[in-house]
Amino acid sequence: MKLTTVIKAKWMVLAALFTVHCSLFTSPAGAQVGSWRNYMSYHEPQQIVKGGQQLYVRASNSLYQYNLNDHSITTYDKVTGLNDSYISHIGWNEQVKRLIIVYQNANIDLMDQSGNVTNISALYRKAMTADKTVDSLTIDGIYAYLYARFGIVKVNMERAEISDTYTKQHPEYPTSLPASTVNTHWNEYIDMVKSLLPGGPQYNYFGFLHLTGGTLYSVDKAPSSANIACVQTLDVSNHEWTCYDNNVGEKTGHQYARLFCVDVDPQDKSHVFAGGRTGLYEFRDGQLIKAYSNDNSPLKTASTVGNDNKDYVLVTGMKFDTRGNLWLTNSISPGTSLFALNSGSQWESHHKQQLMIDTDCSMEGMEHLMFDSRGYLWFVNNYFRTPALIRYNTATDELKVYSRIVNQDGTNYDISYVTCVTEDKSGNIWIGTNLGPFMLEAANIASGSEIFTQVKVPRNDGSDYADYLLSGVYINAIAVDGGGRKWFGTNENGVYLISEDNMTQLQHFQASSTPLLSDNITALAINDSNGEVFIATNVGLCSYMSDATAASSDMNSDNVYAYPNPVTPDYTGLITIVGLSYQAYVKIVTSSGKLVNEGQSNGGTYTWNGCDRDGNRVASGIYHVVTATNDGSSGTVCRIAVIK
Repeated sequence: MKLTTVIKAKWMVLAALFTVHCSLFTSPAGAQVGSWRNYMSYHEPQQIVKGGQQLYVRASNSLYQYNLNDHSITTYDKVTGLNDSYISHIGWNEQVKRLIIVYQNANIDLMDQSGNVTNISALYRKAMTADKTVDSLTIDGIYAYLYARFGIVKVNMERAEISDTYTKQHPEYPTSLPASTVNTHWNEYIDMVKSLLPGGPQYNYFGFLHLTGGTLYSVDKAPSSANIACVQTLDVSNHEWTCYDNNVGEKTGHQYARLFCVDVDPQDKSHVFAGGRTGLYEFRDGQLIKAYSNDNSPLKTASTVGNDNKDYVLVTGMKFDTRGNLWLTNSISPGTSLFALNSGSQWESHHKQQLMIDTDCSMEGMEHLMFDSRGYLWFVNNYFRTPALIRYNTATDELKVYSRIVNQDGTNYDISYVTCVTEDKSGNIWIGTNLGPFMLEAANIASGSEIFTQVKVPRNDGSDYADYLLSGVYINAIAVDGGGRKWFGTNENGVYLISEDNMTQLQHFQASSTPLLSDNITALAINDSNGEVFIATNVGLCSYMSDATAASSDMNSDNVYAYPNPVTPDYTGLITIVGLSYQAYVKIVTSSGKLVNEGQSNGGTYTWNGCDRDGNRVASGIYHVVTATNDGSSGTVCRIAVIK
């Protein structure tokens, strides 16, 4: 009997078994655990070069390809083959039929007509004090000449190597540089390119993220030089983007620039507020319905500007409570700080003297408002002059400022920035700082103690020594997933995933070794329904499909299932079981009852690599997934068909 016939026969038998035992289970459409996705903008065309019947377009510092014959569009990013992000130049070499891609950090890719990419990293990796920024490039024969600020780099595009470099002191360095030869098709194709829709967000600016109701809300927090403001939303189920009304400046008569925060009315999903450098903005279905400034609200112009300037009415943080009141902060104000705007559009001041840094200036960076499980409102002052954590009791009007960071060992830290705040599943409050993460334990909150905990991680080297968790690492963002694990986004050090008990570093994602766009992380948000972790960086947005989801309150045969199911011979990824209770016990056994795998869920999810306890791929057959709650009081069973 032929091998193909044997495989087909096995498939038919197992398919029949699967129909009998697993007909109630369906595999959700979604990304595989451990996979990455980039959400790049392709909105603003910057270069157009033609290679054969392909147009290569650099847009919003990203790359896509348009086929002039079949009109198809192919987008490229670090997940689909590129080796870096933020493209500064592209150029087509007709002689060698390759596209050169030059990144802002001087990394170089070459792409052939089939989309195969070869990386040339020598310039990027070369340690030098001189400025490697490439300002332009020209193509001549098989060579590309990159005009960097320190000199000229000659790239052999046929052999995919740097063949020579000329510093400005070199005797052969030209006295005048030729004009760029890599954007000669701009006038011919720009009108057509502007009509193309490659997809993605409108901007690559993502400084703040908020995920609720199946939608990811983001605002730019863009640098002042960009002079933009944008609310962008992503439907996480179909990955479609929406950009809110951007003609706000024309409607208000003053600048609309640099948004810091966004939140959604819990009583009306279409009702959204955003705060920024130029005031508070109210949207309905993505359209501006009202702007609040110093002339129609109690908000005040920054005291450093004065003269009632509407371009600097800073609303730096906001959060709705469960009753529909919007709490917000007014930074650098001469006499205001904390407000509540109720559902009837009535303003209520909760100004406190503790929020003033002097007689006529409130704290400069009051950000990241959040309500904890006790009902307390927390936020940080993310500014070097008065870095602090603030707690406000909305019921009693009591405000407490934690302006000193002293750990459990009595060490007093000279913190420059307190960047973010969140609560873990045990009720502890975590803050990110420029010197690492600190935790205010639930017991200390209850007792009024101002002592912070730095988690000590044993070295396990026989020395009985321990190290503080991520000590000295600049933390920009913290998020807690469905399994209680902590995700730390850093400034220039990528993303760390730490176990729920804080003792184990489970992952460290860096741009040099993963599709992470950049090591400079600006914000994090987690979709607890499927485990997708959204990671905002200084060059754009990406995501990682984690193995933790929100736990199910009722673990039963209707909501516990595995995917993919059946597991086909070509599938090599993780098999995922979902619908589990918090820290549920899971055993995977053969039909004869032999144990092949066991462990506990991360929130509502458990993953299995398809191997037995010896690390060998399991044989074809039906495998039973036996689950129980962490106290052993109840459980359920589902089945997985494996075809080897």
